[in-house]
Amino acid sequence: MGEHPELHEARAGVVLSVHVQPGARSTEVVGRHGDSLKVRVAAPATDGRANEAVLAVVAEEFGLARRDVELVSGPSSRRKRIRLADLTMVEAAREVDRLLGEQAG
Repeated sequence: MGEHPELHEARAGVVLSVHVQPGARSTEVVGRHGDSLKVRVAAPATDGRANEAVLAVVAEEFGLARRDVELVSGPSSRRKRIRLADLTMVEAAREVDRLLGEQAG
């Protein structure tokens, strides 16, 4: 596993930093943006729709139930911090490596 500046240990889980691009053609994880994971979502940035879309895609990609993924900061910003409940740093890093590996190949 490589370096993971987008992951931070938290109580009862891990916090993931993401950079969100709302209003994209498709919803997907596309790589890194600085020290964050970049996520494109088709939903617009109105009425919390982009936030909900990014939480749903993160839950799906990390194999978590939607209730185990919580926005902890950045509700009106492109940069968001998302808590992944009951996930260890090792598990989260493995999933980030998998996601980034899929983007490279």
